[in-house]
Amino acid sequence: MEQSKIKSFSDLIAWQERHALVLMIYEELKFFPDEERFGLISQMQRAVISITSNIAEGFSRQSYADKIRFYYIAQWSVTELQNQIIISKDLKYINNEKFNKIIQKLICVHKLINGLIKGARIKERA
Repeated sequence: MEQSKIKSFSDLIAWQERHALVLMIYEELKFFPDEERFGLISQMQRAVISITSNIAEGFSRQSYADKIRFYYIAQWSVTELQNQIIISKDLKYINNEKFNKIIQKLICVHKLINGLIKGARIKERA
């Protein structure tokens, strides 16, 4: 998609991939034990939603410094979610197959956010 055609945060491939991650995580959380409702489930929901929310907020910011800040917050939430996914696997809440799919999606998301940060930095310097 050409940069000139991006009119909304939802046009960003980075956001679209993160949205797919949100749906993937929420689907998996349905199978977690009830005792995790206010623990790991709540933490994972907040982290995964933070990713897409901060991409959207960064997109709407006028200054590149603000954009970069929100994209970094999204990146930090990816790292937080990676940790929670590892814990979930170790607790046997998700199997190895699901774990690998989610980790691959997180790696993709991480790279896309890096691209947003690098792009904003280039434009900031121009």
